[in-house]
Amino acid sequence: MAKVIAINISEGKGVPKQSIEKGFFAINHGLQGDAHAGEWHRQVSLLGVESIEKIKKMGLENLATGSFAENLTTEGICLFELPIGTQLQIGETVMEVTQIGKECHMGCAIRQKTGDCVMPREGIFAKVIVEGWIQPGDRLEVIN
Repeated sequence: MAKVIAINISEGKGVPKQSIEKGFFAINHGLQGDAHAGEWHRQVSLLGVESIEKIKKMGLENLATGSFAENLTTEGICLFELPIGTQLQIGETVMEVTQIGKECHMGCAIRQKTGDCVMPREGIFAKVIVEGWIQPGDRLEVIN
């Protein structure tokens, strides 16, 4: 079963995200209180813990959830293989995948330390189409 491991938020851009107990994800916005939320196609970012483990194996052991600026850290699903337009039931929400990967910030702290970063290849982005709460342990399920 695929599930949410952590919900991560930051009040400003360019700072690491901190894990929170639960988050409210609003339609056409994303995670309330998150600096990256807003009315655009990258309202919510998701990254699998499996991707984080790849970087840990490269020697960067002290990574926490949110280190890659992901809003949702997941487990048990290969996110970057989902087609754009896939709908996901996550907790009370429904989200639609809008983008796979992103442009690499060549100067990010992770890339500087390891020579690589998985978020540009394996992170995904989604927009919220049914709002609601998400908390760690909530099921993540493809619904279309």
